[in-house]
Amino acid sequence: MPLTFDPTRRFAAIVVGRAGMDLYPVPDGLDTESTESFAVEIGGSAANIAVAIARQNHLAAVLGVLSDDAVGRFVRRHLERYGVDTSCCRVVSGAYRTSLAICETRATDSETVFYRNAAADLQLRPEDVDAVFLGSATFLIVTGTALAAEPSRSAALRAIALARMAGVFTILDVDYRPVSSISRDETRQVLTDAASRCDAVIGNDEEFAVMAGGPERAREVAGGLLRQGRQLVIFKMGGAGCLTMTHEQQFETGPFAVEAKKPFGSGDAFLGNLIVGLLRGLPIESAVRRSAAAAAYVVARRGCAFAMPTSAELDAFMACYSSG
Repeated sequence: MPLTFDPTRRFAAIVVGRAGMDLYPVPDGLDTESTESFAVEIGGSAANIAVAIARQNHLAAVLGVLSDDAVGRFVRRHLERYGVDTSCCRVVSGAYRTSLAICETRATDSETVFYRNAAADLQLRPEDVDAVFLGSATFLIVTGTALAAEPSRSAALRAIALARMAGVFTILDVDYRPVSSISRDETRQVLTDAASRCDAVIGNDEEFAVMAGGPERAREVAGGLLRQGRQLVIFKMGGAGCLTMTHEQQFETGPFAVEAKKPFGSGDAFLGNLIVGLLRGLPIESAVRRSAAAAAYVVARRGCAFAMPTSAELDAFMACYSSG
Protein backbone atom coordinates (compact mmCIF):
# COMPACT_ATOMS: atom_id res chain seq x y z
CA MET A 1 0.00 0.00 0.00
CA PRO A 2 1.14 3.62 -0.49
CA LEU A 3 2.71 5.64 2.32
CA THR A 4 0.01 6.79 4.71
CA PHE A 5 0.15 10.29 6.20
CA ASP A 6 -2.14 13.29 6.69
CA PRO A 7 -0.83 16.29 4.71
CA THR A 8 -3.37 18.74 6.16
CA ARG A 9 -1.81 19.27 9.58
CA ARG A 10 -0.28 22.54 10.78
CA PHE A 11 3.38 21.48 10.65
CA ALA A 12 4.97 19.66 7.76
CA ALA A 13 7.37 18.16 10.29
CA ILE A 14 8.57 18.37 13.86
CA VAL A 15 12.26 17.47 14.14
CA VAL A 16 13.79 16.18 17.37
CA GLY A 17 17.50 16.62 17.96
CA ARG A 18 20.49 18.86 17.70
CA ALA A 19 20.48 22.56 16.85
CA GLY A 20 23.74 24.42 17.26
CA MET A 21 26.21 26.94 15.92
CA ASP A 22 28.58 26.18 13.02
CA LEU A 23 31.79 28.08 12.24
CA TYR A 24 33.33 27.88 8.76
CA PRO A 25 36.90 28.99 8.02
CA VAL A 26 36.96 31.60 5.25
CA PRO A 27 37.88 31.76 2.49
CA ASP A 28 36.70 28.29 1.48
CA GLY A 29 39.43 25.69 1.29
CA LEU A 30 41.42 26.83 4.33
CA ASP A 31 42.03 24.53 7.23
CA THR A 32 40.95 25.71 10.65
CA GLU A 33 44.39 26.44 12.06
CA SER A 34 45.32 28.61 9.06
CA THR A 35 42.27 30.84 8.99
CA GLU A 36 41.94 34.30 10.50
CA SER A 37 38.15 34.59 10.26
CA PHE A 38 35.06 32.45 10.28
CA ALA A 39 31.58 32.57 8.79
CA VAL A 40 28.92 31.66 11.33
CA GLU A 41 25.55 29.98 10.86
CA ILE A 42 23.19 27.60 12.63
CA GLY A 43 23.78 23.89 12.20
CA GLY A 44 22.99 20.51 13.69
CA SER A 45 20.98 17.82 11.95
CA ALA A 46 17.58 18.76 13.39
CA ALA A 47 18.06 22.44 12.64
CA ASN A 48 19.30 21.77 9.10
CA ILE A 49 16.39 19.46 8.25
CA ALA A 50 13.88 21.98 9.58
CA VAL A 51 15.48 24.79 7.59
CA ALA A 52 15.48 22.66 4.43
CA ILE A 53 11.71 22.26 4.81
CA ALA A 54 11.12 25.91 5.68
CA ARG A 55 13.13 27.10 2.65
CA GLN A 56 10.55 25.27 0.52
CA ASN A 57 7.71 27.26 2.17
CA HIS A 58 6.47 24.53 4.50
CA LEU A 59 6.20 25.01 8.26
CA ALA A 60 8.63 23.01 10.38
CA ALA A 61 9.46 23.01 14.08
CA VAL A 62 12.40 21.90 16.19
CA LEU A 63 11.77 20.10 19.47
CA GLY A 64 14.91 20.46 21.53
CA VAL A 65 16.84 22.32 24.21
CA LEU A 66 19.02 25.41 23.90
CA SER A 67 21.40 26.95 26.42
CA ASP A 68 20.55 30.18 28.21
CA ASP A 69 23.40 32.15 26.71
CA ALA A 70 24.35 34.13 23.62
CA VAL A 71 24.95 31.01 21.51
CA GLY A 72 21.58 29.52 22.40
CA ARG A 73 19.88 32.83 21.63
CA PHE A 74 21.76 33.06 18.32
CA VAL A 75 20.50 29.62 17.30
CA ARG A 76 16.89 30.40 18.23
CA ARG A 77 16.94 33.76 16.43
CA HIS A 78 18.35 32.32 13.24
CA LEU A 79 15.99 29.35 13.22
CA GLU A 80 13.13 31.83 13.48
CA ARG A 81 14.70 33.96 10.73
CA TYR A 82 14.28 30.98 8.42
CA GLY A 83 10.68 30.54 9.58
CA VAL A 84 11.28 27.51 11.82
CA ASP A 85 9.03 27.26 14.88
CA THR A 86 10.99 27.15 18.17
CA SER A 87 8.06 27.40 20.58
CA CYS A 88 8.89 23.97 22.06
CA CYS A 89 12.62 24.58 22.44
CA ARG A 90 13.22 24.73 26.19
CA VAL A 91 16.04 26.85 27.61
CA VAL A 92 18.45 25.30 30.13
CA SER A 93 20.96 27.13 32.32
CA GLY A 94 23.97 26.06 34.32
CA ALA A 95 26.84 24.13 32.71
CA TYR A 96 24.87 22.94 29.67
CA ARG A 97 25.84 24.47 26.35
CA THR A 98 24.39 24.57 22.86
CA SER A 99 26.65 22.58 20.56
CA LEU A 100 29.38 24.21 18.49
CA ALA A 101 30.99 22.73 15.37
CA ILE A 102 33.93 24.02 13.36
CA CYS A 103 33.50 22.75 9.81
CA GLU A 104 36.07 23.06 7.03
CA THR A 105 34.79 23.71 3.52
CA ARG A 106 37.19 21.30 1.81
CA ALA A 107 36.29 18.51 -0.58
CA THR A 108 39.05 16.27 0.80
CA ASP A 109 40.72 16.12 4.20
CA SER A 110 37.87 18.17 5.66
CA GLU A 111 37.96 18.16 9.44
CA THR A 112 34.95 18.90 11.65
CA VAL A 113 35.52 19.55 15.34
CA PHE A 114 32.49 19.17 17.62
CA TYR A 115 32.21 20.78 21.03
CA ARG A 116 29.51 18.76 22.81
CA ASN A 117 30.64 18.71 26.43
CA ALA A 118 27.47 18.91 28.55
CA ALA A 119 25.42 19.24 25.37
CA ALA A 120 22.18 21.13 25.98
CA ASP A 121 20.22 19.22 23.33
CA LEU A 122 20.71 15.95 25.23
CA GLN A 123 18.79 17.48 28.16
CA LEU A 124 15.45 17.10 26.38
CA ARG A 125 13.15 15.47 28.95
CA PRO A 126 10.09 13.26 28.51
CA GLU A 127 7.99 16.01 30.12
CA ASP A 128 9.10 18.38 27.33
CA VAL A 129 7.22 16.21 24.82
CA ASP A 130 3.65 17.40 24.35
CA ALA A 131 1.10 15.09 22.70
CA VAL A 132 -1.03 17.93 21.30
CA PHE A 133 2.02 19.60 19.75
CA LEU A 134 3.16 16.35 18.15
CA GLY A 135 -0.31 15.66 16.82
CA SER A 136 -0.19 18.92 14.87
CA ALA A 137 2.46 17.55 12.48
CA THR A 138 2.30 15.40 9.36
CA PHE A 139 5.77 13.95 10.02
CA LEU A 140 7.89 13.44 13.12
CA ILE A 141 11.61 13.10 12.46
CA VAL A 142 13.81 11.78 15.27
CA THR A 143 17.52 12.16 14.58
CA GLY A 144 19.83 9.50 15.94
CA THR A 145 21.82 12.00 17.97
CA ALA A 146 18.74 12.55 20.16
CA LEU A 147 18.99 8.88 21.16
CA ALA A 148 22.62 9.08 22.24
CA ALA A 149 22.04 9.67 25.96
CA GLU A 150 19.47 10.21 28.66
CA PRO A 151 17.20 12.01 29.26
CA SER A 152 16.99 12.82 25.53
CA ARG A 153 16.72 9.14 24.58
CA SER A 154 13.59 8.58 26.67
CA ALA A 155 12.12 11.85 25.42
CA ALA A 156 12.69 10.87 21.79
CA LEU A 157 11.12 7.45 22.29
CA ARG A 158 8.15 9.07 24.02
CA ALA A 159 7.78 11.42 21.06
CA ILE A 160 7.67 8.46 18.68
CA ALA A 161 5.03 6.69 20.77
CA LEU A 162 2.80 9.75 21.10
CA ALA A 163 3.17 10.61 17.43
CA ARG A 164 2.21 7.10 16.34
CA MET A 165 -0.90 7.26 18.53
CA ALA A 166 -1.84 10.57 16.86
CA GLY A 167 -1.44 9.17 13.34
CA VAL A 168 1.79 11.09 12.66
CA PHE A 169 4.18 9.46 10.17
CA THR A 170 7.38 8.80 12.12
CA ILE A 171 10.87 8.76 10.62
CA LEU A 172 14.17 7.72 12.18
CA ASP A 173 17.07 9.60 10.62
CA VAL A 174 19.86 7.29 11.77
CA ASP A 175 22.33 10.22 11.97
CA TYR A 176 25.12 8.28 13.71
CA ARG A 177 27.79 10.52 15.25
CA PRO A 178 30.69 8.75 17.00
CA VAL A 179 31.32 11.86 19.11
CA SER A 180 27.92 11.36 20.77
CA SER A 181 28.14 7.59 21.13
CA ILE A 182 29.21 5.78 24.29
CA SER A 183 29.84 2.50 22.46
CA ARG A 184 28.99 1.03 19.07
CA ASP A 185 27.25 -1.92 20.68
CA GLU A 186 24.96 0.29 22.76
CA THR A 187 24.34 2.50 19.74
CA ARG A 188 23.40 -0.54 17.65
CA GLN A 189 20.87 -1.68 20.24
CA VAL A 190 19.36 1.77 20.70
CA LEU A 191 19.05 2.50 16.97
CA THR A 192 17.59 -0.95 16.26
CA ASP A 193 14.98 -0.43 18.95
CA ALA A 194 14.07 3.05 17.68
CA ALA A 195 13.87 1.79 14.09
CA SER A 196 11.37 -0.88 15.15
CA ARG A 197 9.06 1.84 16.45
CA CYS A 198 9.03 4.10 13.37
CA ASP A 199 7.21 4.10 10.02
CA ALA A 200 10.38 4.86 8.06
CA VAL A 201 14.15 4.59 8.51
CA ILE A 202 16.65 6.63 6.51
CA GLY A 203 20.41 6.34 6.74
CA ASN A 204 23.62 5.88 4.80
CA ASP A 205 25.64 2.72 4.33
CA GLU A 206 27.95 3.51 7.26
CA GLU A 207 25.00 4.14 9.58
CA PHE A 208 23.25 0.92 8.60
CA ALA A 209 26.59 -0.84 9.14
CA VAL A 210 26.51 0.36 12.75
CA MET A 211 23.01 -1.07 13.12
CA ALA A 212 24.15 -4.34 11.51
CA GLY A 213 27.28 -4.71 13.60
CA GLY A 214 29.44 -4.47 10.46
CA PRO A 215 29.34 -3.44 6.79
CA GLU A 216 28.77 -6.97 5.47
CA ARG A 217 25.15 -7.05 6.61
CA ALA A 218 24.26 -3.37 6.26
CA ARG A 219 22.01 -3.75 3.22
CA GLU A 220 20.48 -6.93 4.61
CA VAL A 221 19.52 -5.14 7.83
CA ALA A 222 18.00 -2.27 5.84
CA GLY A 223 15.87 -4.69 3.83
CA GLY A 224 14.89 -6.55 6.97
CA LEU A 225 13.35 -3.40 8.41
CA LEU A 226 10.85 -3.37 5.56
CA ARG A 227 9.91 -6.99 6.22
CA GLN A 228 9.41 -6.09 9.87
CA GLY A 229 6.71 -3.58 9.01
CA ARG A 230 8.37 -0.30 8.14
CA GLN A 231 6.63 1.53 5.28
CA LEU A 232 9.78 3.09 3.82
CA VAL A 233 13.52 2.43 4.07
CA ILE A 234 16.14 4.48 2.21
CA PHE A 235 19.70 3.17 2.06
CA LYS A 236 22.02 5.98 0.94
CA MET A 237 25.32 5.06 -0.71
CA GLY A 238 27.10 8.38 -1.13
CA GLY A 239 28.45 8.78 -4.64
CA ALA A 240 26.61 5.63 -5.74
CA GLY A 241 23.18 7.16 -5.08
CA CYS A 242 20.55 5.48 -2.92
CA LEU A 243 18.26 2.48 -2.74
CA THR A 244 14.61 3.16 -1.86
CA MET A 245 12.44 0.34 -0.55
CA THR A 246 8.69 0.30 0.02
CA HIS A 247 6.23 -2.60 0.10
CA GLU A 248 5.31 -1.88 -3.54
CA GLN A 249 8.69 -1.30 -5.12
CA GLN A 250 12.43 -1.02 -4.85
CA PHE A 251 14.49 1.29 -7.02
CA GLU A 252 17.88 2.95 -7.16
CA THR A 253 18.41 6.67 -7.74
CA GLY A 254 21.71 7.84 -9.15
CA PRO A 255 23.60 10.83 -7.79
CA PHE A 256 23.80 14.31 -9.29
CA ALA A 257 27.43 14.85 -10.21
CA VAL A 258 28.74 18.13 -8.79
CA GLU A 259 32.07 19.52 -7.68
CA ALA A 260 31.71 19.04 -3.93
CA LYS A 261 33.01 21.71 -1.57
CA LYS A 262 32.54 19.56 1.54
CA PRO A 263 31.44 16.06 2.56
CA PHE A 264 28.59 16.99 4.93
CA GLY A 265 25.09 18.50 4.84
CA SER A 266 23.75 16.32 2.06
CA GLY A 267 21.77 13.97 4.31
CA ASP A 268 19.90 16.82 5.98
CA ALA A 269 19.07 18.36 2.61
CA PHE A 270 17.94 14.97 1.31
CA LEU A 271 15.53 14.30 4.17
CA GLY A 272 14.09 17.80 4.33
CA ASN A 273 13.35 17.81 0.63
CA LEU A 274 11.94 14.28 0.76
CA ILE A 275 9.34 15.56 3.23
CA VAL A 276 8.48 18.41 0.88
CA GLY A 277 8.18 16.11 -2.13
CA LEU A 278 5.87 13.73 -0.30
CA LEU A 279 3.72 16.61 0.97
CA ARG A 280 3.38 17.92 -2.57
CA GLY A 281 2.08 14.57 -3.73
CA LEU A 282 5.04 13.63 -5.92
CA PRO A 283 5.47 9.95 -6.77
CA ILE A 284 8.08 8.43 -4.49
CA GLU A 285 10.59 8.14 -7.37
CA SER A 286 10.25 11.85 -8.15
CA ALA A 287 10.42 12.85 -4.48
CA VAL A 288 13.62 10.86 -3.98
CA ARG A 289 15.21 12.25 -7.14
CA ARG A 290 14.43 15.79 -6.00
CA SER A 291 15.94 14.94 -2.63
CA ALA A 292 19.11 13.67 -4.31
CA ALA A 293 19.32 16.93 -6.25
CA ALA A 294 19.02 18.94 -3.04
CA ALA A 295 21.79 16.86 -1.47
CA ALA A 296 24.09 17.62 -4.41
CA TYR A 297 23.15 21.31 -4.34
CA VAL A 298 24.19 21.61 -0.69
CA VAL A 299 27.55 19.79 -0.89
CA ALA A 300 28.56 22.13 -3.71
CA ARG A 301 28.22 25.14 -1.40
CA ARG A 302 29.58 26.33 1.91
CA GLY A 303 27.47 25.63 4.95
CA CYS A 304 24.39 23.59 5.67
CA ALA A 305 21.43 25.70 6.76
CA PHE A 306 22.29 28.66 4.55
CA ALA A 307 23.02 26.32 1.63
CA MET A 308 19.53 24.78 1.62
CA PRO A 309 17.82 25.63 -1.69
CA THR A 310 14.49 27.32 -2.23
CA SER A 311 12.05 25.65 -4.62
CA ALA A 312 13.10 28.01 -7.41
CA GLU A 313 16.80 27.36 -6.84
CA LEU A 314 16.31 23.61 -6.81
CA ASP A 315 14.14 23.70 -9.95
CA ALA A 316 16.82 25.73 -11.74
CA PHE A 317 19.57 23.36 -10.58
CA MET A 318 17.68 20.31 -11.81
CA ALA A 319 16.89 21.98 -15.13
CA CYS A 320 20.53 22.85 -15.72
CA TYR A 321 21.59 19.36 -14.79
CA SER A 322 19.08 17.80 -17.17
CA SER A 323 20.02 20.11 -20.03
CA GLY A 324 23.71 19.61 -19.37
